[in-house]
Amino acid sequence: MTLAFHRDGAGSPVVLLHGGGPGASALSNFGRTIPALAPHFDVLAVDQPGYGGSLGEPITGQYFTHAATELAALLDKLGIDQVDLIGNSLGGGTAVRFALLHPARARRLLLMGPGGLSLNVFSADPTEGVKRLAAFGRDPSRARLAAFLRTLVFDPSLITDELIEERFRAAADPAAMRAVQEMGASFSDPRTYEEGMLWRDAHRLRHETLLVWGREDRVNPLDGALVALKVLKNARLHVFGGCGHWAHLEKFDEFNRLAIDFLTP
Repeated sequence: MTLAFHRDGAGSPVVLLHGGGPGASALSNFGRTIPALAPHFDVLAVDQPGYGGSLGEPITGQYFTHAATELAALLDKLGIDQVDLIGNSLGGGTAVRFALLHPARARRLLLMGPGGLSLNVFSADPTEGVKRLAAFGRDPSRARLAAFLRTLVFDPSLITDELIEERFRAAADPAAMRAVQEMGASFSDPRTYEEGMLWRDAHRLRHETLLVWGREDRVNPLDGALVALKVLKNARLHVFGGCGHWAHLEKFDEFNRLAIDFLTP
């Protein structure tokens, strides 16, 4: 598979890895972020396997491993040796697995509520967001999609009718529906699911890492940062109040300043 991507800007390369959920894609998640970062970096916003323009081929093995391997192949094709990574949720998990598999190719990691690395200490599992995501998977509808999307934000006005319709159209694609099933199976397959427990391997990372969390995150709650902060050797944590799972959108200007400062060589 050749992953689809959107590229803009010049400078040191920064890969943006979007979160999961129905209808997600690089542009849907990072459409506003790309032009904000492009004056500072060579921005590569990637459609992860099973999303956007990266549909069609089957997802094999554990998802984070599969996506990280496909990302490495894309960077090989583009002749890029080393990158910084910004990953949200599912994309955060891909970023962590990429850094574990290819430590010399990852420079710095900015992880927003990262999947697989987040381990709930106090919050119930599954979380509200995960429950609503599962409900959509069992019986897809606009109403269930809207309910899931609203768990991603603190400010519900961000979930517009236009966004719901855009996401639902993308999610209803038969190839997207198959990919969701394949991805879900990869997190429960007894042969591979332990590869998704990134918090168990994170102690091996030596990369400078910025963990970014929304205090009101209902998908990967804030207490999920505690284990990551403890085991990562070179990590710091930034918490936004009045913010859910989409810190890059709900705290748009502040997040961009934070990211530019952290990733500027």
